[in-house]
Amino acid sequence: MTQDNMTSPESRLRSALSTSDASVRLQTALTAGIHTDDAYLPVLIERCSVEPDFYVRDMLTWAITRQDRTKAVDLLLPELDSTTAQARSQALHSLSKLGDRRAWSAITVDLLRDDDVEVAKAAWRTAAGLAPESEHPALARELARNLGRGDRELQRSLSRAIAMLGPAAEPVVDAATDAPDPGVREHALATAHVMAYPDDGFEAAIEEARRVVALRDAPTVGDD
Repeated sequence: MTQDNMTSPESRLRSALSTSDASVRLQTALTAGIHTDDAYLPVLIERCSVEPDFYVRDMLTWAITRQDRTKAVDLLLPELDSTTAQARSQALHSLSKLGDRRAWSAITVDLLRDDDVEVAKAAWRTAAGLAPESEHPALARELARNLGRGDRELQRSLSRAIAMLGPAAEPVVDAATDAPDPGVREHALATAHVMAYPDDGFEAAIEEARRVVALRDAPTVGDD
C-alpha cells in the first residue's frame, strides 16, 4: 500500500473507527459528521455493519446524514441486500433519518418480514415514514401480518409503525381485533388504543387490551 493510501482521509477514518476504545470511536464519528468529506461515506456505512456499541452506531448514523444526502442514499440502498443483519438494519435506520422517498421502493416484503427483529423494526418504521399515502392501505395490511409477534418491545415498535399510517390502517387493525389468535387480538386492540390515545403509551394500551380480551373470553352467566 502506498503512503498516500495510508494517509488518505478514508484510511485514517477507518483506522480510528477500528480502535478498541468506544469513546474514541464515538469522537471519531462525531468529527466525521462535523468535518464532512465525500470519502467518508463508504467507511461510515461499512463500520455501521460491524460496530458493537449502540451509541457509536447512533453517531455513525448521524455522521452519514451530515454527508451529501444523494450520495448517502445511493450507497445505503445496496446495503439492504446484505447478508449481514446489522448492515440491513443500520442502513434502514439511516435511510429513515435521511427521509429520501427513493428508499421506499427498496423496502421489500422480505425486509418487512425479516426474521431478525432489529431489521424488521427498522423496516416497519422506515416504510411507514416513507410510503406514499396511496400505499398506506397495502402497507397496513402487510404490517398487520406481524400482529402478535415477538416481545413487548417488538410489539410496541409495530404498533407505532402502524399508527404512523393513520386512518388507512384503522380497518385493518379493527379486523384484527376479531382474529382467532388471542395474542393477535390483544396486540390489535393495543394498537387501536395507541392510534386513538397516543399520549397513553404502549404499556397502558396493552394492559387495557388484555382486560378487554379477558372480558370477551370470559364465560357468560348461564354457560355450562
